[in-house]
Formats: sequence, structure tokens, C-alpha cells
Amino acid sequence: MVNYHLNHIKLLEAESVFILREVAAQFERPALLFSGGKDSIVMLHLARKAFWPSAIPFPLMHIDTGHNFVETLVYRDELVEKIGARLIVGSVQESIDKGRAAEETGYNASRNVLQTVTLLDTIEEHKIDVAMGGARRDEEKARAKERFFSHRDEFGQWDPKNQRPELWNLFNGKKRIGEHFRVFPLSNWTEMDVWQYIYHEQIDMPSLYFSHDRDCFVRDGVIYSCSDFMKLKPTEKVENMHIRFRTIGDMTCTGATLSHANSLEDIIEEVAATRVTERGSRIDDKRSEAAMEDRKKEGYF
Repeated sequence: MVNYHLNHIKLLEAESVFILREVAAQFERPALLFSGGKDSIVMLHLARKAFWPSAIPFPLMHIDTGHNFVETLVYRDELVEKIGARLIVGSVQESIDKGRAAEETGYNASRNVLQTVTLLDTIEEHKIDVAMGGARRDEEKARAKERFFSHRDEFGQWDPKNQRPELWNLFNGKKRIGEHFRVFPLSNWTEMDVWQYIYHEQIDMPSLYFSHDRDCFVRDGVIYSCSDFMKLKPTEKVENMHIRFRTIGDMTCTGATLSHANSLEDIIEEVAATRVTERGSRIDDKRSEAAMEDRKKEGYF
């Protein structure tokens, strides 16, 4: 049974490596979207395998909301230095300062949605013709509608009803001037596959994914980490909790889960037992029934 699962992981690895190489062959200015989360970390690991012993032939692109976990930024910078990669950083704060995006206000204010403007501006500034993301089809229902190669028009928008067929792993990357693509090499992976792969490859991960003590508060059933970016309501109380994060994003919309998982083995057991998706703690997905799909149509990741 273990060997069967390992074979399954190796097949997924081979498929993703093939797609990464296909991107390098078809496009002139690719970039790998890197959030510091587990999916982008696995995607970077696969890219290093795909082009070894050469360096990866494209830069990493991180959209910095200004409300990131400190641990995420430290991990990002240390990894970039270790592997000698080129890093492009798009700043949401700069988008706000330039009047390109408007800061939300109120208790539930978040910069997560504002990333779309910054992402599209960064793609335009660096003339990126394809941005590779770590999205998976099991992550959120809108993700399942998207193909490996996702065409975006001259406004960076996605039309789910006008996607190109992908028969026999033939990918059509043709585009007009001003258009670009998003490509998702991990489309056929699940959260369990990702953690199994991390375990088999012994990939170093940010400490946020492992159980630790942190000052938190609960809002609408979601556990949030206390930060300078989060304004507490009068009825909300700060408690020290034993938590970890299943997904890492903007601090204002990323919820934690109570956990004692201190190792990769513990995390795999926990994921196997849970009946709640990892994005169940992402408040940005709960703003409307079609929140993710609406954002993707506008140019979101």
C-alpha cells in the first residue's frame, strides 16, 4: 500500500515536471508565483528538479500585502538566498499609495482582494507572459473549473466558459499581444498528496505549519492570530492557543486550527482525519457564495 501511494506521488511529480518544462518551452518570460505557502514551496521544489543541474529559468514573484506573517517573509528570503533565485516583489502598499487600490476599513478589513491589482500591475511591469501558481482542484470549487493552461485576456481576466481543450496533454499557449497565461502544475494534486510529497522529499517548511503557542482571538468561528493589522471588537478576548496553520496568506483573512501536530507525520495523520477543507478557515472565501470565482474572473491567482 505504501509503495502504491509512492508510485502515485511519483506520477504526479512527473506530470508537474512535464508541465513546468512545457511552460519553459512555450513562453518567453515566465514567473513562478511564490507565497511561501506549502503549494508554492512544492512547486519551486519541482521546478528545481525539472531543470537540474541548471538554475530555474524564471524568477519567483511574491505579492506582498504588507500584512504577511513575519515567518513567511523570513522563510522566503532565506530560501531565495539559498537557491540563488531571482525574486520579484509586488507591493500592495505601493498600489494603495499610487491610488491603484483603496484600503478597506472596519473590523473585517483585508488586503487580500487588493492583491489582484498589484498582481496584474506587476505582471505588466515585468512583461510576464505566464505566471505559474500552486492552485489545486480540491482546494476550492472554483479551482476545479480551470485547466492547466488558463488563458487571461488583455485585462488579466479569466472566462471559465471560453477555455481551450487539453486533449492528450497538448497545451495551447498561443496568445495575442497584451494577453498572458496562468499555469497550474499542481492541478491534479490534493492537500494529502502535497504533504505526502513533502514528507518523502523531506522539504523544509515554515514553522507556521507546525503546532505552536500563539496569542489568538476567535471571530465568527475562525481563529485569528493577533496582529497590529487586526482590530478587536469589544467582545473579543485574546487567548494563548496551541495552533497551526493549514494555509498561509494575508494575516487578516487566514484562520488557524487547534492542533498538536509537531511533525510531518502528525500533519499527514491530521489531514487524513479532518473533514474540513484547508480553505474552510479562509474568511475571504466566505464573503459570497462565488467569492473565489468572481475574484479569479477579475485576475486573482
